[in-house]
Amino acid sequence: MSLVLNFFFIFLLLIFTNISSATNNVITDKCNWDNKLITPCIEIIKKIPNSSEFTKNGIKKIIISKKQIDEVGAVDLIDVLKLVPDINITQSGPKGQQASNFMRGTGSNHTLVMINGVAINDQSALQGLHDFGVDFIQTVQQIEVYPGSNAAHFGANAIGGAINIILTGDYKDNISFLSDKNNNYEFTANKTFVNDNSSLNIKFGNIKNETISVQGDKNDEKDGVENYTTNINYETFIKPNLRLFNTTYLRQTVAEYDNSATNQTGYEGNNNMGSIQFGLENLNEKKKEKYIFYYTLYDREYDERSIIDIYESEAIGLKYDFSKTLNKKISLGAGSEYKYDWGYFNNNGSYSSSTKGNIDNIAIYSNFGFNFLENTNLSLFIRSDTHKQIGNNYTYKLYLGRKIGKFKLGLSRMTGLRTPTLYELFGSSSSGYSGNKGLKAEKSLTNEIYFDYFFNKNLSLSTTLFRSNIYDNIEYLNSSKKYVNDDDDVNLNQSGINGNISLKHKNTNFNFFASFLSSKKENSSDQTRRPEKTYGLNLSKLIKNKHFGNLNLNASYKHYGKHFDVQNVSPWSTVQVDSTDLVDLRIVKDINNIDFFIKMSNLFDESYQRPLGYNQNGRSFNVGIKKSY
Repeated sequence: MSLVLNFFFIFLLLIFTNISSATNNVITDKCNWDNKLITPCIEIIKKIPNSSEFTKNGIKKIIISKKQIDEVGAVDLIDVLKLVPDINITQSGPKGQQASNFMRGTGSNHTLVMINGVAINDQSALQGLHDFGVDFIQTVQQIEVYPGSNAAHFGANAIGGAINIILTGDYKDNISFLSDKNNNYEFTANKTFVNDNSSLNIKFGNIKNETISVQGDKNDEKDGVENYTTNINYETFIKPNLRLFNTTYLRQTVAEYDNSATNQTGYEGNNNMGSIQFGLENLNEKKKEKYIFYYTLYDREYDERSIIDIYESEAIGLKYDFSKTLNKKISLGAGSEYKYDWGYFNNNGSYSSSTKGNIDNIAIYSNFGFNFLENTNLSLFIRSDTHKQIGNNYTYKLYLGRKIGKFKLGLSRMTGLRTPTLYELFGSSSSGYSGNKGLKAEKSLTNEIYFDYFFNKNLSLSTTLFRSNIYDNIEYLNSSKKYVNDDDDVNLNQSGINGNISLKHKNTNFNFFASFLSSKKENSSDQTRRPEKTYGLNLSKLIKNKHFGNLNLNASYKHYGKHFDVQNVSPWSTVQVDSTDLVDLRIVKDINNIDFFIKMSNLFDESYQRPLGYNQNGRSFNVGIKKSY
C-alpha cells in the first residue's frame, strides 16, 4: 500500500509541475525569492476551520514555533508538549515507546490530533488514539495546541483539546547531525526549490536511539528505536489569489519493547503511517475559501517472538471551509466535511482480540462574529455531526471578549463529544467481549475564563480558569462484557487554573508557567497520572564573551508533581508517586553560519518511572552541528 501511495504522489507531482510551468508569473518585481528571508513570498496561511475575521479572538491557542522547537533541542513531540501547562504526558519507556497524553485532566482518547488541520487519530487502536511516542520532530515546522473542548471547530474527540502539527512553511535550507558516545544519532535535512510562482519543499529525518531497557534494570538489554520521516510540500499559484497545494507525510518507526517486567528480546513494533493532503485555496481581502481532500493510512505490526499482531486503518475525507467579512463589525463562516474511517486489527497469543468495521460522518458548521460596542466581541460557533452508527450530535461554542487598555478578558462556554471507536462498536475477544452497536457519544460541557495583561511590550501575564464535566462516558462493564454509556447521572469532573508569565529583557527571553489541576473519578477519587501541580520555565539567553564570542544558551525546567498511579505487578494497587524535576540544557555557537551545539538532557540525572514500571532515560550528553544555507 505504501508503494502505491508513493507512485500516486509522484504522478500528481508531475501533473502539478506541468501546470506550474504553464501558468503566468504572478510574482511582482519587488519579491525576492531568496529562501534565507524571514518572510518568504509564498505565505502559508493556517486558517482554523469554522472561523472568520471577527471570531478569531474566541479561539484560545498556544503556538510553539520552529525557533522554539530548535531552542529546546526537541527530539520528538513529547519533548515539546511536556512544556505546555495544559498537558501531562506519560511514556511507557524511552524514546519510541507508546505515549499517553492527558490534556486538562481528560483521558488520552479525549485529545484530537491533526496534521495541517486534518484529524489523524488511529481507528485501529482500541481507544482510537494517535500514539505520540512514535512521532519525531525533525520535519515539523510548528505545533498548535487548542486547550478545552474544540468540537465546534475540529469535530469529535477534542473534549480535552486538540493538537495541530504543521508541516508546511519552512523555506530555510539546512542539514543537521547530532550524536552521543553510544553512537545514537539524529539526522535532518531540509531543501526548498522555488520556480516562479511555485515551490517544492522536501524534508527528511532519521533517528537512532538505544539507551535503556523498557522495563528491566540497568544490566538488562537495551531497547532501541529507529525512525525515518519524509515530508514533501508543494504549492503553486494558478492565479494571484488561487493556490493549489499538496502535503505528503510518510513515517516509519521500528521500536523494541518488553512484554513484562523482565529482560526480554524478540519483541519489536513496526509502526508505519502516511498522510496525503491536496487543497485549493482562494483568498482575497474579505472572502476566504478552502477545499481539502485527504487520505491517512496506519499500518502497524508487532512481532512478539514470531506471534504477529496486525493493526491497519484508513481514513479518507473532503472538507470545505468558507468565511466572509461583511463589514467592519460582522463576519461569518460556514463549511462541511465528509470523513470515512475503516479499521482492522487482529491480536493473537494467549489473549486474542480483533475488530473490523467502518464508520462515516458528515459535518455541517457555521460561525458568526460581531464586534459590538468598542473593543468588545461576541462569537458563536455551531456544528452538526451525523455519524453512521450513533446518529446526529450538535456542539457549540459561545465566546464574549472585552479589551480594556492593556487588559483583556474572555469568557467561553463550549461543548464537546467523543464518538465510539471501531473496537467499542464492533470488536470481540477470546474472553467473551463483544462490541456494542448501541453506544452513544460521550459529551462534555466546559466553562472557561481567561485574563491577559500586557504590562508593556516586554512583560505579559496570562491566566486561565476552567471547569469541565464529561457525561454519558463510555466504560467497560464486566457483567455484560461490553462497553456501555454510564447512566448514573454522575459526571467526570475536571477543573483547574494555569498561568504564564513572559519576560523579554535585552538578550534574554524568560517564560514561566504553572498549572493546578483537579481531575476526579465518579467516586471523587483522583484520576491516575494527573498531577495536581506542575510548573516550569524556559530560558533563552544570548551570552557575550570576549574569549569565546557569542553563545546562545537555552534551558528548560519542568516540575511534574506528585500523583497516583497503578503498580504494574500484583496486587496492582494504586499508590502515590513522588514528583520529578527535570532540567535540559542546550548551548549553541555560530561560526560562519554553522551552528555547533551541545545538549544535556536530564541534567541532574533524575531516576524515575512514568508510568510505574517503565524506565526513563537518565542524563545524556549530545554534540551536534547544523549548517543553514
